Amino acid sequence: MSYAYDTIADIICLAEENNISFGDVVLRYELENYDRNEEAVIREIEHRLDIFEMSVQDGIAYTDKTTSGMSGGQAAQLDCQSPRFMSEIAYKAMTYAIAVNEANAKMFRIVACPTAGSCGVMPGAVKAVADHYQLDKSTVVKGFLAASGIGNVVANRACVAGAVGGCQAEIGTAACMAAGAIVEMMGGTPRQVGHAIALCMKNLLGLACDPVAGLVEVPCVKRNGFYAVHAITASEMALMNIESQIPPDEVIEAMNNIGRAMPAALRETSDGGLAVTPTGTAIAERVQSL
Repeated sequence: MSYAYDTIADIICLAEENNISFGDVVLRYELENYDRNEEAVIREIEHRLDIFEMSVQDGIAYTDKTTSGMSGGQAAQLDCQSPRFMSEIAYKAMTYAIAVNEANAKMFRIVACPTAGSCGVMPGAVKAVADHYQLDKSTVVKGFLAASGIGNVVANRACVAGAVGGCQAEIGTAACMAAGAIVEMMGGTPRQVGHAIALCMKNLLGLACDPVAGLVEVPCVKRNGFYAVHAITASEMALMNIESQIPPDEVIEAMNNIGRAMPAALRETSDGGLAVTPTGTAIAERVQSL
């Protein structure tokens, strides 16, 4: 049989029909359509997970400011501190996500997930959960597979670029991928993965992409920290069988429609939002003079 899918509903249906997980469907589709065996696919995923880990460590270790001076050293400020209000998992997810984004802002090696501006959410949230529960790499690989299937659906049916759909498309997709990965890693059902996606995305609708000075730093770096925690919230609800009234594919479609209806000023042009505040404008002028 074919494991081709176009929607989240397709993946859930294939998983339930074959009594396999959400991530297993994505793996079988990969093997069905590309000239690679399972070992090669898993090896490539493990390589990317290693890069995620490297970005977390580099983001914490290298505390110098970026050329713009807008970021750098913030993950280190958070690292090894005891959270005052948050759970340990949420605190680490926030810290790790910021670390990856700071590494990205300094032009270190990262894997866009799905974009550079949203690169910290999934590595941060997934690593925090995996570390806390001491999950083995094969379990994290399954989470990565689930996340990649989610990213494929959003990219093919909607958009993942801030220039097209605003930050809801970038950070929203990243958070959905992270939430789905966590549910998969924790043994959730395919339907729970679907609800995690819907719960996550529908609470991000309308988020503008308004980078100050046109750089992927403000508000991007800290935003990744916030939405890593958001992803964990969605996965927690889904694993507790809290369901979204709106199915995931309809939420994705709504995100796409909202994004394309946004003014261009709120879609990565730096012509609106935070980018044109007095302080944002002053930062842009200073950066342009460097």
